[in-house]
Amino acid sequence: MDEKQLKLDLRYLRMAKIWAENSYCKRRQVGALVVKDQMIISDGFNGTPSGFENVCEENNVTLPYVLHAEANAITKLARSSNNSDGATLYVTDAPCIECSKLIIQAGIKRVVYARSYRLDDGLKLLKQANIEVEYLNPENNVQEQD
Repeated sequence: MDEKQLKLDLRYLRMAKIWAENSYCKRRQVGALVVKDQMIISDGFNGTPSGFENVCEENNVTLPYVLHAEANAITKLARSSNNSDGATLYVTDAPCIECSKLIIQAGIKRVVYARSYRLDDGLKLLKQANIEVEYLNPENNVQEQD
């Protein structure tokens, strides 16, 4: 990867982390940006569906209807005139398997994430679908390519 792309990737991941601060979730705040042609075309953070109280957990357990940041960003695209064919998804945390299915169906071709998740079945599914998956930690500027 060239230096310019690395700098852009790190910048978008930092922006996703800032966007995650919008989340009302206490256990984990996650942010996502969909970028196409160096333009942010959608964004999302984890939280409750529209019209629900902004409470994500009960007794330190995430409520089942809480939406993940990736799902929020992808469904927001459905309500816009943009499409995510060939786009890159920047997300603070590795996608779960459910979000990975949405990423594949949305035509996103690259996923860059900053924190690993205890389950890696989502990453495995993305790789199986020939989506470029990259771990990049903006905190310490560490880069690994899968």
